[in-house]
Amino acid sequence: MSGTSANSFGAQGALQVGDASYDIYRLGAVDGSANLPYSLKVLLENLLRTEDGANITADHIRALAGWDPSAEPDTEIQFTPARVIMQDFTGVPCVVDLATMREAVAELGGDATKINPLAPAELVIDHSVITDVFGRADAFERNVELEYQRNKERYQFLRWGQTAFNDFKVVPPGTGIVHQVNIEHLARTVMVRDGVAYPDTCVGTDSHTTMVNGLGVLGWGVGGIEAEAAMLGQPVSMLIPRVVGFKLSGQIPSGATATDVVLTITEMLRKHGVVGKFVEFYGEGVSAVPLANRATIGNMSPEFGSTCAIFPIDEVTTEYLRLTGRSEESVALVEAYAKEQGLWHDASVEPKYSEYLELDLSTVVPSIAGPKRPQDRIALTDAKTSFRKVLPEYVEHREGDDVLGDSFPASDPPTPDSPANGGSAPALTGDGSTRSSRPVTVALAGGQEVELDHGIVAIASITSCTNTSNPSVMLAAALLAKKAVDKGLASAPWVKTSLAPGSKVVMDYYEKAGLIPYLEKLGFHLVGYGCTTCIGNSGPLPEEVSAAVQENDLAVTSVLSGNRNFEGRINPDVKMNYLASPPLVIAYALAGTMDFDFETDALGKDTDGNDVFLRDIWPTPDEVERTIATSINQEMFSTDYADVFAGDQRWQSLPTPEGETFAWDGESTYVRKPPYFEGMSMDITPVEDVEGARVLAKLGDSVTTDHISPAGSIKADSPAGRYLAEHGVERKDFNSYGSRRGNHEVMIRGTFANIRLKNLLLDGVEGGFTRNFLAGGEQTAIFDAAAAYQEAGVPLVILAGKEYGSGSSRDWAAKGTRLLGVKAVIAESYERIHRSNLIGMGVLPLQFPAGESADSLGLDGTETFSVTGVTALNDGTTPRTVKVVAAREGGESVEFDAIVRIDTPGEADYYRNGGILQYVLRSLVNG
Repeated sequence: MSGTSANSFGAQGALQVGDASYDIYRLGAVDGSANLPYSLKVLLENLLRTEDGANITADHIRALAGWDPSAEPDTEIQFTPARVIMQDFTGVPCVVDLATMREAVAELGGDATKINPLAPAELVIDHSVITDVFGRADAFERNVELEYQRNKERYQFLRWGQTAFNDFKVVPPGTGIVHQVNIEHLARTVMVRDGVAYPDTCVGTDSHTTMVNGLGVLGWGVGGIEAEAAMLGQPVSMLIPRVVGFKLSGQIPSGATATDVVLTITEMLRKHGVVGKFVEFYGEGVSAVPLANRATIGNMSPEFGSTCAIFPIDEVTTEYLRLTGRSEESVALVEAYAKEQGLWHDASVEPKYSEYLELDLSTVVPSIAGPKRPQDRIALTDAKTSFRKVLPEYVEHREGDDVLGDSFPASDPPTPDSPANGGSAPALTGDGSTRSSRPVTVALAGGQEVELDHGIVAIASITSCTNTSNPSVMLAAALLAKKAVDKGLASAPWVKTSLAPGSKVVMDYYEKAGLIPYLEKLGFHLVGYGCTTCIGNSGPLPEEVSAAVQENDLAVTSVLSGNRNFEGRINPDVKMNYLASPPLVIAYALAGTMDFDFETDALGKDTDGNDVFLRDIWPTPDEVERTIATSINQEMFSTDYADVFAGDQRWQSLPTPEGETFAWDGESTYVRKPPYFEGMSMDITPVEDVEGARVLAKLGDSVTTDHISPAGSIKADSPAGRYLAEHGVERKDFNSYGSRRGNHEVMIRGTFANIRLKNLLLDGVEGGFTRNFLAGGEQTAIFDAAAAYQEAGVPLVILAGKEYGSGSSRDWAAKGTRLLGVKAVIAESYERIHRSNLIGMGVLPLQFPAGESADSLGLDGTETFSVTGVTALNDGTTPRTVKVVAAREGGESVEFDAIVRIDTPGEADYYRNGGILQYVLRSLVNG
């Protein structure tokens, strides 16, 4: 990374810090740089340092330095991330593809060892632990043991990668969540490589990579496809973005938490519209925002849709680096470098921004979000009313029937006991409204009889990178647990409770504060260090609860301290999912139901028989701050991260294959060689128009990558379940889709198979089904239909609405789409990452003309499609539009000009090559 810049502006120079001297590229050498927002200064340094006169030119540098805040993005630049961060779900396919590329290079006459990460790549195994065991002292040990049993093949493969590839490190299981390990240990803030100091930047295979923005590190989530290219030295092609300045003032009030702040910001930014933009925080209030809160805010960037949500470097940053055990030399460099380059926060200077927003933190109120989108914030005081309002949508209707179950007016409710006394869910009343109810008596495993109903909290989980990195909310939760236990309260007996911290440090400070026994008394035992419930690894509900929910079609809820609550994501039995702060997760476990008003409804009775309300056990900000001050120290971080890549005895004793290329096991159902390079030659195959295509799925608005990408458990009667059974895998060993991401055969069978997907080719059917028009339009599984179309040589298209592909940056949403035989997607609009990933897999993203949609054009999905004009790409030009003709069976046709969403020349190169991996492979062999 050093010594290669053309240095047109004479920016290269030296920076002396103590006894050390570093080469740097001074921003002051470029006119206009001083007026740029923080995030664009980081990009400008990147261009100065990587200027090669071809892909990155002096004109690109001048364009960025002369950035017009009011302009719409139209200038492409090439950003070279300093490093790549991965988690195991998306990391395994990255390493699988690298291993496959090594073989392909050798077959094409090249040197296999050329395939190595050219930028440091670090993978944290955190997505595989499942909350099978909970509410007991040995939950952590049992879950880790099960994790190793299920994932032995994958972990052996990753250990091979750790030894075979240079500059690739693996953080073993049971250590922490990738984004928290990133901010606590892996992030450098200022990198040093070959004597050059430069800003730490990163891309990650998880959309919440933006958590590191809290440390002043510019980074965001990309698909695994882009991450692989970045590892192999390919820059990320992007347009110079608009930057939204978000001014912070005031202080968070007593009773509100960092989670409430971030839910408020998420709602504001989604409403404002920030997709594809940078968000940057500034103003007097910034210095009052602790680093953990900054990380919490940065983490939620994908939920508001921005590329990043970054805080500048200041004393808060350097204090955190010291606390987390970074060396004094590295902290001194961060401060000196930031001040030298104008990257140190100065609250008195207001940079120019494209758009402005402001939040007075003192106006934030306790909040939750749900029941299916993170941006749907609800003030806690309105939670019960809001729940009742949306409940009818989730309670099954049958033709000719009223809502399933009975309705009763508030004046005549049943009056079961409080859950604190081991009874049933509180009465579903209190606001004068009529409420759907279907009480069901259930005997729990211990013999206790309880009454379950719509709205019970089936899962209460302190989980996810967003909040479990934040001592203010984690200690608030533990202090609330202590007060609840002291008052004699208990969690409702039907709630599946779990605690999955982001790193071992959390349990260290819990132990030092003496709070673990109180959490455990309420059932919040440590279940693992990983993402668990937030990514769908909630594990099954207790059998008797699950049976009651399924047999009576109960609309039950989960409450989690996570960032994602999309439909079908958390647990197949749970229809409604709410995001909340860790203390509110515990509060809802005590309440046992979403049909609860914390202002007026008692959580139970204390030992003297008095009603206990949430306000009686909510810890004060002073209590939380005092506990933080006395419970957290630098030694915890230094000790826990001293040998972080070594792993425990389980990891070290895994038998590991050796060699430059991987010895594929033909019998493996976890790791298989994918078909991306089969039949590939060094010559590019010309791009073709699409003829005679059928519609695989017609989809509505806000279809997320969670709807598209395989996730969660694998059902026995699904195409993936049948494949595993045919390969001798027992039902109990199916594991999750995420754990089998290294096997394309499993993953394509789970693409578009989400239980909540609504394919509008079918009436009222949910799940991974479609119509096979080769068989008279009969209903069949999407995979089975795609296989039939592929066998007949029929290409496929997807029709979709607005914001297609929002949600997580999952490579398999694009890989699965391509491997099912989809040639083009036609949508009303796209989320950034998924559109880019489709191109990276050779799928053409098209957009309906402005103001038009499938419905407005009269398309029902039964038509046969042709797309012409695509071949213009063979001449090195990207057409603005292509002609789409949709022929109906009756002979009529609908014709329209679809907008080609290949937005940059780099994307056009990838598409011409058949995908980004093919482009990189040809480049490396030719290079």
